[in-house]
Amino acid sequence: MAYRVITQVVLIGSRVLGRAFSEAYKQASASSQYQRAQAKAGNTNASGGAAAKTGMTLDEACKILNVKPPKDGKADMEDVMARFKKLFDTNDPTKGGSFYLQSKILRARERIEAEVKPTIEKAEQEAEIKSGFNPKIYKDR
Repeated sequence: MAYRVITQVVLIGSRVLGRAFSEAYKQASASSQYQRAQAKAGNTNASGGAAAKTGMTLDEACKILNVKPPKDGKADMEDVMARFKKLFDTNDPTKGGSFYLQSKILRARERIEAEVKPTIEKAEQEAEIKSGFNPKIYKDR
């Protein structure tokens, strides 16, 4: 009689695990297809697939930090950093906050920085070109 109960427990357990793995695979597949569709639709930007690196879209990052999306690669980074610091400190796990939310806030800041970084670098290069190349020359004594 005991072998029958053990067999039923094993069979039911394997069914439950099989269904869980099946659903997880379906969800991962759907997510992958969505990402590919977004890439084909041209929703990637000059940041070179920053959504794939950070795991979130620019729109999602702006909603998390409650800031306006960058226009033409320009964003108010002071506002972004102020919102980031406030939310990051509020969700500190040692103060009863959520590590998950804290990590989402960090990824949102990284996503916005990845969007704005090429524009900032280009502006710095143009400023350097305008000011001229002034290398520091060290003399041997």
